[in-house]
Amino acid sequence: MLDKDDAPWLGRGPVILGMIHLQPLPGTPFHQEGSFPQILRTAVDSARALYEGGADGGLIQTVDRVYPPGEECDPARIAALSLITRAVADAVGPDFRVGVQVMRNGVQVSLAIAKVAGGAFVRVGAIVATLTTHGMVEADPLAVMEYRKKIDAQNVKIIAEVESMHYTWFGGGKTVADVARAARQVGADAVSLCHPDEGRVLEMIASVRAAVPGMPIILAGHTNHSNAARLLASAEGADGAFVGTCLEGEGWGSAIVADKVKAYVDIVRGAAR
Repeated sequence: MLDKDDAPWLGRGPVILGMIHLQPLPGTPFHQEGSFPQILRTAVDSARALYEGGADGGLIQTVDRVYPPGEECDPARIAALSLITRAVADAVGPDFRVGVQVMRNGVQVSLAIAKVAGGAFVRVGAIVATLTTHGMVEADPLAVMEYRKKIDAQNVKIIAEVESMHYTWFGGGKTVADVARAARQVGADAVSLCHPDEGRVLEMIASVRAAVPGMPIILAGHTNHSNAARLLASAEGADGAFVGTCLEGEGWGSAIVADKVKAYVDIVRGAAR
């Protein structure tokens, strides 16, 4: 387990970051006209539930069903996500870390929104290239890091996916540890990974720790109340997790429930003592 003195921005214990899933936003093909006020309310309510339940932060993630593979982002979508991010940041305490992820790989857009609207980190779907159902994502880490410097967003941390439901290295020939090493090289502050098989997850964590010492490892999914202690609080576990469906009251995409958050946090914190 990482010493948090090495990455103080992560916060205490295994860091718990809830997923604030957004319904399709304005400027996207599946947006329902008139739904934005409800999307905004649900996001704020979910953030408050995470905060009240003891989570360390939340990732606001666009879920628009279809995405461009690069940095393209409709202005209405940017405006909507900026309003949501600012409203969430205003609704929680200063120690609650608000993250932004513009899917599929709008990294510069995510950095800009986080910087302007009160975010502390972004999650990157692909810091290096990969093939997705929405096309080939050709990452441009040089452009990302130049833009990060241009807007003085060094304080907005970058968590790069290296193996998850959103990212797998395309073409073979590289291990998860290799991709994590490349992510660190181009400027990522942490990596996220996941797999449905618990044993495989622990193997990936060990391989990344060996290859990139000191790199924070965040689980990208597949955690719940039954496996959280093993995957997070054990010596072999990750430094944190993005947690979604198991905290939502009515299934994926619904509002997060504070009692479910508290139960998850209690499991992880209790096992980590």
